[in-house]
Amino acid sequence: MEIGNNLKLLRKRLKKSQEEVAQELNLTRSSYSGYENGVAQPNLESLVAFSEYYKVPIDDLVKKDFESFSDSEWERIDKGLYADVKGQKLRVLTSLVDQNEEELIEMIPMKASAGYTSGYADPDYLKVLPTFHLPFLSKNKKYRSFPIKGDSMPPVVEGSYVVAEYIQNWMTIRSGTPCIVITKDEGIVFKVVHNLLDTSQSFQLCSTNTFYKPYIVHANNIIEMWKFVNYISPELPEVRMDDNDLSKSIQELQKEIHELKVAINRS
Repeated sequence: MEIGNNLKLLRKRLKKSQEEVAQELNLTRSSYSGYENGVAQPNLESLVAFSEYYKVPIDDLVKKDFESFSDSEWERIDKGLYADVKGQKLRVLTSLVDQNEEELIEMIPMKASAGYTSGYADPDYLKVLPTFHLPFLSKNKKYRSFPIKGDSMPPVVEGSYVVAEYIQNWMTIRSGTPCIVITKDEGIVFKVVHNLLDTSQSFQLCSTNTFYKPYIVHANNIIEMWKFVNYISPELPEVRMDDNDLSKSIQELQKEIHELKVAINRS
């Protein structure tokens, strides 16, 4: 593993001492020094902490030799813009299939949603989930159904389930697209996303309920992205007519009343 030397290079780019980094990561100086010098190997919890602190994916932190990085790659790291947003490294995605080897749509129940960020790639977590087919969806794409909590995305109400399509390359996401976003901090969130990858390797997440303010999530904090396809709701959305529809309805009603009066006068 290249982890020790990579940590040293990253720390020096920040112009910080081992003591400073150790304090900010709630580690002892001797522990952090041991990781840099290869005396000890960090556990998973420490790897996650290093990844978030330096804004570098764990996979690259462990496997790549940062000594070979070009100036442009180091510039991206210095700006906090180093992330695999194109899906060039295959993202882990475990799927379930039926007896005909056709992919099933896994439904994440509300009670199981809290464990999704740790179980999304675990076959044991997925195999106990309810599954279903939607025959009108493409067989060449992967779909999953997620529970909706709260009132931030009307007309999709709490208790609904959003069926969404898996997105491998996040660069393809158009601003204004409703998406299920799986984040390390919040877990499953349903938002309208605005793609800021070109400028800051981030997404702005917005609600359709204007009470909730937009916020930014860096790509390194995102685990999965799923594009909205349709939703299953326990409630019928409220129908609101615009002025033209209301005017037409009134005109039709007036016409029917007139015709009724004429029919009465003739009888």
